[in-house]
Amino acid sequence: MPGEAPIAAVAATATIPDGDRRVHLLREMLRIRRFEERCVELYSHTKIRGFLHLGIGEEACAVGVMEALLPSDSIVSTYREHGHALARGISMRATMAELEGKLEGTCRGRGGSMHIFDASTRFYGGNAIVAGGLPVAVGLALADHLRGDQRVTACFFGDGAVAEGEFHESMNLAALWHLPVLFCCENNLYAMGTALDRSESETDLSLKAASYRIPAWEVDGMDVLAVESAARSAAETVRSGGGPHFLELRTYRFRAHSMYDPDRYREKTEIKRWEERDPITTLSARLSEEGLLSSDALELIEADVAAEVDDAVAFADSGTLEDVADLRRWVTSEPDRGAGVP
Repeated sequence: MPGEAPIAAVAATATIPDGDRRVHLLREMLRIRRFEERCVELYSHTKIRGFLHLGIGEEACAVGVMEALLPSDSIVSTYREHGHALARGISMRATMAELEGKLEGTCRGRGGSMHIFDASTRFYGGNAIVAGGLPVAVGLALADHLRGDQRVTACFFGDGAVAEGEFHESMNLAALWHLPVLFCCENNLYAMGTALDRSESETDLSLKAASYRIPAWEVDGMDVLAVESAARSAAETVRSGGGPHFLELRTYRFRAHSMYDPDRYREKTEIKRWEERDPITTLSARLSEEGLLSSDALELIEADVAAEVDDAVAFADSGTLEDVADLRRWVTSEPDRGAGVP
């Protein structure tokens, strides 16, 4: 983007996390990874039904961006949002209960894996429609802009969304009205099973955003420190009136698009190359080399995370299914505007 500092310069001037903070980032990524690995088991045992889209391999994007936001900021996500929800601070118990369809979930179990929503943390979905969250994010940002609130709305979406009309309409309005949106494109190279270069004539996604005069930065989405640094710098600029910014987080999902996907469109060698850049193992090794994380300390973190996942599963398993007689409630607005809604 003409006039914009390259991402390397941005990273050099941003606050670098200290040792404890780096360990915290590692722990957050481990929470997401172990949660989703358990989801695979639960899905196989039909405790989780419907669709299940995992972000294993993409944890650095969720953790890095969330660390750069304030509690007052808003988040709009996609159907691959478990990591975003956990990193935002939604409890693992409520998230797992939602996936198991229990009343104790974030949406009474009605949303499931693809529609996690929690107003208390300003987490506005979980949207199943590709690119469907982009205009929602622009609307939230417009409301903040009109009210004079210094909030940032962070909007996650995948590379497949860039081919949709909503992407271009949202980019145009956000730039035209100078709205406080941080667009976070998780470019994992595949829109479902279609490679980016087989469906897009222009594969430089940052260039597309820049064509709307939006500052656009390319970021290594497998490096949580790089993501946090870039997101923090961009969010601060957006918050201070700098208008919308676009981060292209170059990442990779290690598993298929969804649990139904046989994953026959990628070479195993390609997956293996990306697994060598696993954001968790690379940060863990880096911390160990720098003397900031011992093997005993890592084992303790793993044990704590495993206990949290076990607790979340037990909580969800013991949860309550909604009474069939109530299933039609709140499908449409009630005359008293929802009185009695928990």
